[in-house]
Amino acid sequence: QVQLVESGGGLVQAGGSLRLSCAASGRTFSNYAMAWFRQAPGKERDFVARISWRGVTYYADSVKGRFTISRDNAKNTVYLQMNSLKPGDTAAYYCAALISGVITTVWNDYDYWGQGTQVTVSS
Repeated sequence: QVQLVESGGGLVQAGGSLRLSCAASGRTFSNYAMAWFRQAPGKERDFVARISWRGVTYYADSVKGRFTISRDNAKNTVYLQMNSLKPGDTAAYYCAALISGVITTVWNDYDYWGQGTQVTVSS
């Protein structure tokens, strides 16, 4: 079992920044891939960014150049640094863990989820 707890969401003006954190517990964190997804009201859960256990990253086109995913295996934590935020980034943000298998951008391929943290960007 893996437990994931997100933090760092909030209200920010367009152009601002936030850093989300996701603390993991329960299994050896450095052995699995992590990802961030987001879901706006009435919309599907969308891929944002992922990072492999070795630190290889991949981003959705909509956030490339603005968001950075990173991990600190000593702290069992993955981060999402979000810069140049736009109103369209408003959503609940979820971190997810993939224990084994091919690392994808598909939300239901992931094994464990956090409870989500709300990000609201005002114009």
